[in-house]
Amino acid sequence: MTAPLRILITGFGPFPGAPYNPTPALVARLVRLRRPALSEVELIGHVFPVSYAAVDRELPQLIARHAPDALLMFGLAARTPFLRIESRARNAVTMLWPDAAHSRVRSAAILPGAEARRFGPHTEKLRRAALHTGIDARGSRDAGRYLCNYLCWRALEATDAAQGPSLAAFVHVPLVPRPGVPQHNRAHRITAEQLVDAAEAVLLELLAQVRRVRTVTPA
Repeated sequence: MTAPLRILITGFGPFPGAPYNPTPALVARLVRLRRPALSEVELIGHVFPVSYAAVDRELPQLIARHAPDALLMFGLAARTPFLRIESRARNAVTMLWPDAAHSRVRSAAILPGAEARRFGPHTEKLRRAALHTGIDARGSRDAGRYLCNYLCWRALEATDAAQGPSLAAFVHVPLVPRPGVPQHNRAHRITAEQLVDAAEAVLLELLAQVRRVRTVTPA
């Protein structure tokens, strides 16, 4: 009997300059989804504090506890009005801005001398899945130099481990209106419901990709 798939879905809490982060609400909506395609799937949600130490501590704990087959991570890109599917993690981290725990890193590189890490060709399939919901979704090669990029790097390290997840994906989401708050700002080109629809499409496509990996390399 094939074991059920497990997908770890993560977001981030608020951080300096972004007192409202829509990703915790998005994660909560996704883990509550009930679809036939998810009947044999366990969805695990987690929200990281915007802290380097928290990512380093909690991501390995989550992987050890749940043994997810894939990681689907969301972060906020408040100045981008569209969905961004990240294709790589840069070996770069900002020394200018502290995290939400007021900590600063002491090196501009995550791992000295290392090159960028890439998620893989599945990222284009995820972008197309989101695009088919009618949302503006684009590929991105630059996840920044803050916690989102840092989590991308640590997640890709985890996929290289022998018992780690098969696939990982990171999606930068735009700032959407708070639930229940009237939309007066025209800068919000995507609604919260449209974001959920697109994220669901990405999740289902990621599941399809994980199943293909399982078929090629059965446990």
